[in-house]
Amino acid sequence: MKKGGEIIVGLDIGTTKICAVVGEITPEGVEVLGMGSHPSEGLRKGVVVNIETTVGSIKKAVEEAELMSGVEITTVSTGIAGGHVKGFNSHGVVAVKGDEVTAKDKERVVDNARAVAIPTDREVIHILPQQYTLDGRSGITDPVGMSGLRLEADVHLVTGAVASVHNLIKCCNSAGLDVGDIVLQSLASAEAVLTPEERDLGVILVDFGGGTTDLALFASQAIKHTGGVALGGNNLTTDLAMGLRTPVASAEKLKRGYGSCLTSLVGRDEAVTVEGVGGRAPQKVSRAIIAEILEARVEEILSLAQVELDQGLDGPSLAGGVVITGGSSLIEGMEDMAEQIFNMPSRLGFPLGVGGLSDVVKNPMYATAVGLLLYGAHNRDEEKFRIRDQKIFNRITKRMRKWFKEVI
Repeated sequence: MKKGGEIIVGLDIGTTKICAVVGEITPEGVEVLGMGSHPSEGLRKGVVVNIETTVGSIKKAVEEAELMSGVEITTVSTGIAGGHVKGFNSHGVVAVKGDEVTAKDKERVVDNARAVAIPTDREVIHILPQQYTLDGRSGITDPVGMSGLRLEADVHLVTGAVASVHNLIKCCNSAGLDVGDIVLQSLASAEAVLTPEERDLGVILVDFGGGTTDLALFASQAIKHTGGVALGGNNLTTDLAMGLRTPVASAEKLKRGYGSCLTSLVGRDEAVTVEGVGGRAPQKVSRAIIAEILEARVEEILSLAQVELDQGLDGPSLAGGVVITGGSSLIEGMEDMAEQIFNMPSRLGFPLGVGGLSDVVKNPMYATAVGLLLYGAHNRDEEKFRIRDQKIFNRITKRMRKWFKEVI
């Protein structure tokens, strides 16, 4: 390949599909060079349950991306989701050592905010500053250079089960890949589908995936709350398979081709042919019945999402409304249903902010993979995620070096 820009790869290891997107960082931004996708086998609700089959799916998606881009893939940034991922807010306070706030003061107050008791089976994945307060003046995004005595920081911490993260990394390593970083999937999707105006005004991101529905709440350019619901598009497919007595593969096709999550959008006279189970004859079914089944489940999932997000709604206004993305968001009527449940404007989130082969990935189902590219490009200088047992010695050594520098 003749281009000389830095190559980054986003690997979205989802419950229904595994997608690898190759990008190049150029002066104009991130350009998509290629993409590979393969059905996911070996995950359940975002968590690895079979390493061997997951590795096979990763290899096939990566091989396809390599063929399209002409790039050999060795290192990837991957997303993480599932019920084991938890986010919470924390607060830190330090005294400013000099006449004005320095980068070291800023780092110390963030370290103070993250110094919370975490079980040994969990690890911090993200430390996301929300705002700083200097001598009672809140809403500061960067206090470096400002005069003051007391510096406070509000941060959002995202933690995950070490075992689940280990398994994710092990799958990538077994597929011949190094993991450069692990990113919360909803955070990655936000990079791809949200505009700066929405982040500033306040917005809810709903990433409606196959195994889970991941949530994130933004206000004043900062993330205020993260969470998720352990239900997704696979539950819609299963409901159709059971309700219509048809194979799961047939139910998936019906969901994609004729599904609607609002019965008001479907006429009673519309009929579709439904495949029978075990060799039974096909039958004609009203499309309205399909809509009734899907409507009930989508309403349940979005209602649970609203309950989850109510925990983070104490204060910020959400004039940016709701942005819903992910593969399952493409079902007819999803925007209207979201408006009814959240009682605010809603839109579908398509990946933005990339060039090159952008048309190849211009689909909500690729939001996380594209977001991993953009997150990697925007946060190249920040400390990457590392597993607890691999970084504890380095962390102690780093702290001692900093202490000696400050003393000397």
